[in-house]
Amino acid sequence: MVAGGGPVGLMLACELRLGGARVVVLERFTEVDPTVKGGAITTPSAEALYRRGMLPALAEVQRRSMERFRAFMSERNDGDGADATGQGMRYVGHFAGIMLRADLVDRTEPGLGDAGPAAEVSFVAQQDIERLLVERADELGVEVRRGVELTGFDEDAEGVTVRTGDGDGDGDGGGTIRASWLVGCDGGRSTVRKAAGFDFPGTDPEITCHQAVVEMTGAEDLTVGWTATDTGVYAYGPMPGRVVTVELDGPPADREAPVTAEDLQARLRRVSGVDVTITEVRTATRFTDHARQVTDYRKGRVLLAGDAAHVHSAFGSQGLSLGIGDAMNLGWKLAAVVAGRAPETLLDTYTAERHPVGAWVLDWTRSQIAAMRPDPQSRALRRIVSDLAETVAGTTYLVARLSGAAVRYALPGGHPLTGRSAPDLELADGSRLADHLHGGRALLLDLTGDPELRARAAGYAGRVDVVTAGCPSRPGLAALLVRPDGFTAWAADVATDVAADVATDAATSVEGLTEALGEWFGAPEGAAGHAVPVG
Repeated sequence: MVAGGGPVGLMLACELRLGGARVVVLERFTEVDPTVKGGAITTPSAEALYRRGMLPALAEVQRRSMERFRAFMSERNDGDGADATGQGMRYVGHFAGIMLRADLVDRTEPGLGDAGPAAEVSFVAQQDIERLLVERADELGVEVRRGVELTGFDEDAEGVTVRTGDGDGDGDGGGTIRASWLVGCDGGRSTVRKAAGFDFPGTDPEITCHQAVVEMTGAEDLTVGWTATDTGVYAYGPMPGRVVTVELDGPPADREAPVTAEDLQARLRRVSGVDVTITEVRTATRFTDHARQVTDYRKGRVLLAGDAAHVHSAFGSQGLSLGIGDAMNLGWKLAAVVAGRAPETLLDTYTAERHPVGAWVLDWTRSQIAAMRPDPQSRALRRIVSDLAETVAGTTYLVARLSGAAVRYALPGGHPLTGRSAPDLELADGSRLADHLHGGRALLLDLTGDPELRARAAGYAGRVDVVTAGCPSRPGLAALLVRPDGFTAWAADVATDVAADVATDAATSVEGLTEALGEWFGAPEGAAGHAVPVG
């Protein structure tokens, strides 16, 4: 069972279904939450959805978003929106509101130049991701119970008994549901996390931020993009009426208080110095830099993913990507355990792999707060980071880490690709690596036609697809074993004659392949592997 039907919960549920598990999602909202949230995704999130066949839908959403952006820029430029697309795509993100230029990114850096078409998709809002995943879950037969809220649970050695109430929280219409496992994807104030007693250490908030979409007058004097001032930081755009204010004078007195037009207007005027008048609030939210992370992502039969496992400020659009990464990592593992294809110890690798990534994101969001403060020391730091962001090395470093492209799990094996997100190789028949991951199974990609590779994979039918294909763009690469989450579990290069420094006809080294197959996909069945020659 999955508690929480936002993007992370829905992504996890889809992954569980692909792995053959039955899954029920409980979501207290009856519809997709319209509150303004993240307006962009990072490349790893786009990669995850691309690997499940959702890239065309993402590209269409981005096209519509760019149309709105062009309209916004045209209005700002007195009807001349000719350069709007260029302005929108010139940047690839920001660090503490310091914009990072696309032309300064070294795409030869691991993870930054090999994501394939997914690298072209970023301008997609969180609500759009959620809507696409609602459709995807329906296609896969995921049972999503909307208007139903988890109110508590009891765990025993065989499973979890979940207590439910209706979505208004009064407990009416409640009942119980029995499940073998429970995953809390129910946000930063997770009921699952609190009820299970997960440790949740971290740092307290020191800032107050607001994000809203409003109707206002006087906006012509606001600077588009991010701007640091003597009183804080603000952002305007890239959509009409979208504003963000960052004030570094402490957390809000009441996180639950409604966000009013009067309050937003006062804050935007204070931070920007522009006398705007807000006439209507379409949607608004308040957030802080509260940063916490559970010490372990699993307690018995209860696991956490997304904001339920880690909370931090929204700067850098890293939260959604982090949660989608959790779902991709956990989904296939938990499905294998449920189906009896793997022991429960496989779930230990979930915390081992994802906790360091979450801790890293928390530090990166904390560092951005340090570069936003208006005191002289912090502004000196901001100028130095701004200077670094005008260099290829500096921008590449920041983008690789903010985007998640630098993530590498500590997996056995010395090949440079091992532990990294697999490159989206273009194969000889015109297909790409991601095309062969739509089914949610692992992939053994044989690039040299080596029968020994296929022999080693015999017995993993239904778990590991074997694809034999050429890859002209990577002649030195012989084979890849790619996990269902898209990360490389094992890789080998073409054997070479060391003295002559040329490729030979010698068989590819298969050292470590059998171990990797057993580590991630259990013992072979003894039947023939699922071989799919494509080129």
